[in-house]
Amino acid sequence: MALIDCKFFSETLGLSCSMTVILPQPTTAQIGMNGRTGAGRHPVLFLLHGLSDDHSIWLRRTSIERYAAPLGLAVVMPAVDRSYYTDLACGGRPYWTFLSQELPALCRSFFPVSDRREDTFAAGLSMGGYGAFKLALRCPEQFAAAGSFSGALDVARWWPAADPAHNLDFHNIFGSPERFAGSDNDLFALATRLAASPAPQPRLYQCCGTEDFLYDGNQHFRNHVTQLGLPLTYEEGPGTHEWGYWDRQVQRFLAWLPLRTGKT
Repeated sequence: MALIDCKFFSETLGLSCSMTVILPQPTTAQIGMNGRTGAGRHPVLFLLHGLSDDHSIWLRRTSIERYAAPLGLAVVMPAVDRSYYTDLACGGRPYWTFLSQELPALCRSFFPVSDRREDTFAAGLSMGGYGAFKLALRCPEQFAAAGSFSGALDVARWWPAADPAHNLDFHNIFGSPERFAGSDNDLFALATRLAASPAPQPRLYQCCGTEDFLYDGNQHFRNHVTQLGLPLTYEEGPGTHEWGYWDRQVQRFLAWLPLRTGKT
């Protein structure tokens, strides 16, 4: 595998950005005499960080490079600050537009990754679980599957009980509880709309530890999606909001992922 610490300029955000990228490395048998490879373009996983982390955290806290290597899977890990992968309400930067539009296009221009829906996936922990499911539910024509590990999925219920720091974050990001409910940032509303539409339905993988402070919200979201009939795989078991749990669960997610044999 090749490991790339990529610095680039985002026109959408108007600032320099960072992402960590893991790319499958072709063998000498795959590379022709002219130095080019016929291996094709790789399936890609956009792996998202949590509220207090950055683009380097998955590499630092898990063995994601080792887990992805035998799968021929590229992994893109962008930095998005404390944005909740959202176009910020209070005059901030459009992180959702960056994540859903600019970043995939840039990755396809920089790296040999596929642009096919069936080869494109998202996953994340906590805030990143919210972002991954938002990608799947708002862009179902782009993503074949998504995973949420201890995801902050039920923002509307969590907001009133949030501590002052999180409450301020939510107001800066989403505006107000009234503005959030039913909007394109509300995963419950997005799931309802997708279930009623003719759009393709991405496969969803959701897990949460039973001792996690987000467990009740995860149960609420699971029940909602199950009632809608969307394709959901749900797992729970002992665990809190910590990296030992997420390191185990990302391995289970990768084993579950509907990867096609061969590349594009």
